[in-house]
Amino acid sequence: MGEWTKVLLVQTSFLGDTVLTLPLVSEIKRRYPATNLSVLCSPRACDLLAGYPGIDRVMVDDKNGTDGGLAGLWRKAAELRKEGFTMALCPHKSLRSALLLALARIPRRIGFRQSRGWFLFHTRVDRDFSRHDVERNLSILQAFGIAPRDCRRSLDLPLDRHAASGADRLLRSLGVDPTKPLIGINPGSVWPTKRWAPESFARLIQLLRKQHDCEVVLFGGPEDIETVAHVRRGAPDAVSLAGKTSLRDLPAALSRCAVLVCNDTGPMHIAVALGIPVVAIFCSTTPSLGFYPYSSRAIVVEKKLACRPCGLHGGRRCPLGTEDCIRLIEPEVVARAVGRLLHPEAYPAAKAADPYTPQWVSV
Repeated sequence: MGEWTKVLLVQTSFLGDTVLTLPLVSEIKRRYPATNLSVLCSPRACDLLAGYPGIDRVMVDDKNGTDGGLAGLWRKAAELRKEGFTMALCPHKSLRSALLLALARIPRRIGFRQSRGWFLFHTRVDRDFSRHDVERNLSILQAFGIAPRDCRRSLDLPLDRHAASGADRLLRSLGVDPTKPLIGINPGSVWPTKRWAPESFARLIQLLRKQHDCEVVLFGGPEDIETVAHVRRGAPDAVSLAGKTSLRDLPAALSRCAVLVCNDTGPMHIAVALGIPVVAIFCSTTPSLGFYPYSSRAIVVEKKLACRPCGLHGGRRCPLGTEDCIRLIEPEVVARAVGRLLHPEAYPAAKAADPYTPQWVSV
């Protein structure tokens, strides 16, 4: 048990990847409650993890900023070395993460055999690409004889009561009627080929307001303001929160939604962790990559095409120049999916295989 005294968990990839690591955090604390657990993450994920049960300390690796380059890597390794970690778990597959832990001289380092820095780990386990990423992250515990099927796999993101009250006040100040169902829409993504067309989102909003007498709120960070503005040109009645909430406040605002419609992106996983029904539109990426909404209260909408996926994270532009995966998903199809989640009693469906399997709509 000595190796569990002071543990570092490393996930410095995208926001969604960090959210999908949370079941691993919870399982470590459940099985080894005395562990002092630190998580090394990206600057953006830091706010989301602050105060999360089971995490004793959140540390930041600003690999695209102050910790970038060889000098930054060396400084960060020296910082970690001073912490005296007894063990490191690295579900992140990058060479940089593996090298960082090696330079920090952490005495036991555990990672995936499929990692680019596999040779720098003392213990290597297999990462099954056929599994959802939640289960892939949990499989790092195979180093201790613990299989993902024996773990608690639920995504869970506790809400701060004060943040929830603040979200209510913000929505009221923007004129959102609290007596109507609230549908959230997150039209952004880091990758352009993962974004459903703004015109399609606008048409969807028109359909939803007509069919359900609902309020619609658009979510997004500062980088999504232009995309949200484009959507609102076709749906000016939608309320925009783009750039008005921090990542720390985002879960509280999302929690007020009856359904969230989004692309394959980080807020999708946050919504699942909050227990919010999700309609996820998959354009260039596919659910088979293992990043689909990990919930039976979700519907994935996609266009089946032989060219999908064109990359693990999507891309800056369509390699074929057609954008068929974006164009050929009709707003009417997405609107029906929202209706199924808003009124499940009217749409009897086959019982899900487990609580983590969404419904699928292929067009």
